[in-house]
Amino acid sequence: MIRIPQVRLVGDNIENPGVISTSEALKLADALELDLVEISPKADPPVCRITDYQKFLYQQRKKQKELKQKAVQVTVKEIRFGPNTDDHDYNFKLKHAEGFLKGGSKVKAFVFFKGRSILFKEKGEILLLKFAQDLEELGKVEQLPRLEGKRMTMFISPKPNKK
Repeated sequence: MIRIPQVRLVGDNIENPGVISTSEALKLADALELDLVEISPKADPPVCRITDYQKFLYQQRKKQKELKQKAVQVTVKEIRFGPNTDDHDYNFKLKHAEGFLKGGSKVKAFVFFKGRSILFKEKGEILLLKFAQDLEELGKVEQLPRLEGKRMTMFISPKPNKK
């Protein structure tokens, strides 16, 4: 499948790595009963390796899987308030938010306005700002309160742990 006249040959089982013709590289691969695999097609000349192609594919999948496992999955936990939330309910939800932030999750706090309660937009904003202030030592505000339809939302992300 390699249509380039010359390739740079690298690998453990090669005596003298360097730039050789593609036909010579294919003959070498046949002699070793292995495959000629193009590693870096964008290089000049392209870099090839003599190896078992199935093993090469397996190693690539394994690397991709490791990278995927190392990627941090960020979960978003939601906490819902009403514009007239009492102190006890507020403290209860605050404790839940503290647990979420300590666990490394983002918190999406929102005030849901039903019917005519949309008149109390200021109460909702004050409630969310108080919530952000109470969680100041555990997280930082990613997005200030913003009204979207009947919801006023705010995002708080956890502060990185100091080691």
